Amino acid sequence: MSDALGQPGLDVLEHAEDVVFDVRTDLDESGLIEAISDYDALIIRSGTRVTSDVLDAAPLLRVVGRAGVGVDNVDIEAATRNGVIVMNTPNANTIATAEHTMALLLATSRHIAAAHGSMAVGRWERSNYSGQELHGRTLGIIGFGRVGRLVAARAQAFGMDILAYDPYVSESIGRETKVTLANLEDVLSGSDYVTLHTSLSDETRNLMDAERIALMRDGAVLVNAARGGLVDQSAAAAALDSGKLKSVGIDVFPTEPPPSDNPLVGHPKVVHTPHLGASTFEAQRDVAIQVAEQVISALRGKQIQNSVNLAFAGDVDFDHVMPYIRLGEKLGKLQFAMAPSGIRSVEIEVHASDAEDLIRPVAAGVLKGLIDGFMPQTVNYVNAPVLAEEHGIKISRSIGIDDPDYKNQVMCRVTWEGGERTVSGVVFGQDHPRIVQISGYRFEADPSGIVLMMLNSDVPGVVGQVGTVLGDFGVNIAEWRLGRDLERHEALSFINLDTKPSAEALEALRRLPAVEKAIVVEL
Repeated sequence: MSDALGQPGLDVLEHAEDVVFDVRTDLDESGLIEAISDYDALIIRSGTRVTSDVLDAAPLLRVVGRAGVGVDNVDIEAATRNGVIVMNTPNANTIATAEHTMALLLATSRHIAAAHGSMAVGRWERSNYSGQELHGRTLGIIGFGRVGRLVAARAQAFGMDILAYDPYVSESIGRETKVTLANLEDVLSGSDYVTLHTSLSDETRNLMDAERIALMRDGAVLVNAARGGLVDQSAAAAALDSGKLKSVGIDVFPTEPPPSDNPLVGHPKVVHTPHLGASTFEAQRDVAIQVAEQVISALRGKQIQNSVNLAFAGDVDFDHVMPYIRLGEKLGKLQFAMAPSGIRSVEIEVHASDAEDLIRPVAAGVLKGLIDGFMPQTVNYVNAPVLAEEHGIKISRSIGIDDPDYKNQVMCRVTWEGGERTVSGVVFGQDHPRIVQISGYRFEADPSGIVLMMLNSDVPGVVGQVGTVLGDFGVNIAEWRLGRDLERHEALSFINLDTKPSAEALEALRRLPAVEKAIVVEL
């Protein structure tokens, strides 16, 4: 262990008779490189950087266990290439975060912080701090993963009604949890309290901006114990000043610690805490215990939990399998970009002479691409199937005979309420993936970089019109492939671009009479 681990974790290691461990918290990178050659496993926190040089100096190393969530301090690619399992403990703090969310809901409702501050300076101002009950109110939950569901269960115990928005959770999950799933606008407009439990991405950054806050009920309460960048700080402060929002409870900030000019810090209607969501004795204890147990299990060749990279079996040819996994991930990304909400099932089929060896790694790639865009935690080739199933997505894997047109083909079919879509791809040579079919439209396209996909009328002039619009916005077309439906006079265009078109450019394309749909996906 190159970083300090709590005593509960040390106790687990001490009771493992087949494990001998050393605590070496005094090592810098050069010291770690010198020492690591004799170890089968390394347990770290955030203070140790596991670089490619460290990994290359560790011929016996099989596992890196991170006591915590973030693995930015580990070179994942190098670890994967070296066959080293990297695992973290993302679930140890879910209960702590859910309970902290409830604490913020209660504190904002009953003016706990302000009333405490008043009494601390000798005042007795009961009439100034009359609050409201959670009972009978409606809680809107944005992001209905593990933490969101724990919050829902606790809020239901308080007598709250629950609305939830998560476009990638099936209706069956809503029924099981007795939660009403709705679109984002309906959740915002129908809730007295809104709490955020989604990941931070380009799509969710400033999710709660002025426009979306305006959709909330007058006098609503906003709580964020997920990611700091989800809330536009200035927009939230303005809503507090105008009375649109009654209160804000916040545990996370875009920059931590927040700068002095953050408009929410010190605001009289804000209850804020310094990122304490995971800061409980139990969470820190569980982190230590879980990482120790996970490392021991992996060293014993048993279950591998919370791996953030793909641990290849010793008899798998890394160079052969990876092109198919990457193709599968691209198919999943395409399906995610095109699919409406509420994916019910995904079917993966491999057509190849060695399909039995490929099917599970390829399926993991497909699922990673499919769900990576909306999961609040890190998605990898190992945990993607589990996370997909937790979201109510039914998964099937099958092996088919070689396609008469293509060998080494991967097919991915996704279904949702009222529809389905099939996407197929192949690997040519050693590592040359191509998309060969989408929804019955056949072509051969390069699934890389920025791709504009359009469903358009198969009529003269479309290519020129689209090219003109993109040119006007300074976007260059690298390659254009299309499949045609001659009976319906429609075409599906798969256009590789040199740069990502702006929202204005995309809207201009959608206004073209011949263009029915247009989306951009980064592959």
